[in-house]
Amino acid sequence: MEMMTEESVAKRADGASRGEASVKLEFLTTKEKFHEFLDAEWQCPNKEKDSDNGTAREPCVEEPESKKIKLDTEEKKKKDKHVQRHCKSWRQMRLPKYDQRMCQSVMQDNKECSYGDKCKYGHDVADYMATKPADVGENCYLYDTFGKCAYSFTCRFAKAHTTADFKTVVNADLVKAYENRILVKNCLDKDLQIRLQKHLVAFDKSTEYLKTISNNRDQGKQGNATVSADPSGEEHCVSAEAETQLTGEEHHVSTEAETHVPGEEHRVSTEAETHASPETQTLVKTVGPLTDADVIKLRPCEKKQVDFQDKLYLAPLTTVGNLPFRRICKRFGADITCGEMAMCTNLLRGQKSEWALLKRHESEDLFGVQVEGCFPDTMTRCAELINNNTDVDFVDINAGCPIDLVYQKGGGCSLMTRSKKFKQIVNGMNYVLDVPLTVKMRTGVYADCNQAHKLIPEMKTWGLSLITLHGRSREQRYTKLADWDYISTCSKLASPIPLFGNGDILSYEDAMKARETGVSGIMIARGALYKPWIFTEIKERRHWDISSSERLDILRDFTNFGLEHWGSDTYGLGTTRKFLLQWLSFTCRYIPVGLLERVPQKINERPPYYLGRNYLEVLMASQNVEDWIKISEMLLGPVPKTFKFQPKHKANSYE
Repeated sequence: MEMMTEESVAKRADGASRGEASVKLEFLTTKEKFHEFLDAEWQCPNKEKDSDNGTAREPCVEEPESKKIKLDTEEKKKKDKHVQRHCKSWRQMRLPKYDQRMCQSVMQDNKECSYGDKCKYGHDVADYMATKPADVGENCYLYDTFGKCAYSFTCRFAKAHTTADFKTVVNADLVKAYENRILVKNCLDKDLQIRLQKHLVAFDKSTEYLKTISNNRDQGKQGNATVSADPSGEEHCVSAEAETQLTGEEHHVSTEAETHVPGEEHRVSTEAETHASPETQTLVKTVGPLTDADVIKLRPCEKKQVDFQDKLYLAPLTTVGNLPFRRICKRFGADITCGEMAMCTNLLRGQKSEWALLKRHESEDLFGVQVEGCFPDTMTRCAELINNNTDVDFVDINAGCPIDLVYQKGGGCSLMTRSKKFKQIVNGMNYVLDVPLTVKMRTGVYADCNQAHKLIPEMKTWGLSLITLHGRSREQRYTKLADWDYISTCSKLASPIPLFGNGDILSYEDAMKARETGVSGIMIARGALYKPWIFTEIKERRHWDISSSERLDILRDFTNFGLEHWGSDTYGLGTTRKFLLQWLSFTCRYIPVGLLERVPQKINERPPYYLGRNYLEVLMASQNVEDWIKISEMLLGPVPKTFKFQPKHKANSYE
């Protein structure tokens, strides 16, 4: 393998590699030689096996495209800006249009379709098979694991479990072993979805709580500016002028677009509303005899308790923190997992794609869901909906999302600047939940103005079970190192409520230093994306020089879990590939321990160009999208001709 020239080494010593990880000189190379090595190895006709594990590699149907002429810097920036500006949905833009999907009645051995002519799915098996893409493998993971593949002849591994006349083969012994097991919970029931869409779901406890703050608002209106005492001792001034803070458009989103209880006035709380705790509420008049449920309320100490102390918490990661990825992290020692951020408005509308974020695998023994919203009415109703229809151990409020779409509507990190509204949301959700309520937030909105230390003492009286603090502000995003000194200060203020720290943990040394700050536990986000085995490293206090073949096995397990979760047909295969590529946009930044001159690798250090110990290790180090697609082709077969991919989390670390 080529190594750096003397001039390159001298240039590196002069500071040209500032911000780069320290890789041993014998492995360093230049950008041109790096790509030349990959292109030569990939196009070599005699290279049929990986040099690391000797396993056969799926050949690419088409030769890789020749190197494209690189655009000028200004033109490239203009192009990227144009793509991001005009791409309303990266999912729609990047997924190719697949062939028509077949009706379930046909896939289930030609059962009669209940929809008849109105069915939007295909029923002609012969026509479908004539246009179906070729299979990508001989063994079907679903059939080998569960004894039956629900995707029948539409499966991209159909030869393993279908006959010549397209009948499905079943392994009765495996089917019987799994018939009474519920592998995935919290699936959206069709009946519940219809009732949510028709606004027929009653939110009794939420209505009881919201009527209380609505009555307090009306009392404040009568006095034009009355002062009411809060249980924590704080006084709030309620005035008619301060009633409406958000725009009319946002007001519309939070009222008409949300679930409405028929026959009941739908009141919307605002920033200046006061809150009365359940202990100080006025009695709600009921119809019929008075029952114990009307008098006896569930005290906080009687709710389900979760021991968060000294746990390793996998952060709720948007897009990449999906169920298959969480299963990988659980196998490597993650203690707590949490679903991706779900919008409360979409959950209340019964949106299937949003409810998919709440799904829980049986391996997730300590699991929570994270919701985002900015109004007490929608968040309280959403909490009651989750409480009554899902199996979770805790519910987390997102008070740290920096995305403009969320922040400008008053959600995410904006909640930290709206403490009164924030308190109403927490109290309302606590009132309807039977499980602990937690919060994840940032240091503040602006880099030079921390707010968490001012808010945490007040939050201690709200009944929260856990506070997670990301050591950066909204303005910083990921451009600066996490402020663990500030996290340490906040952890002392939060006592006795446990506080978890989050930010820049990529090794067990980072984790040990974080624990020395006095936090109750650690949340790991990007570190788990770089290397999901970080949980094993932390618990065993060692550096794992994992081989490229072991890393490929992890990716293979992810694809198998993805086919199980999203399906093994053409659409499911494409979805699995898409999320695999999203994950590979992070794993390429990992540098094997055996190549480092200084251990451990820091999360803010970008990897230089280096040639690893074998071809597969070099391929996994590539920051080129085309090379990520090559890795996906090893596991999921060749990509469609129209396939395009651009990482959602676009960064300067890839080409």
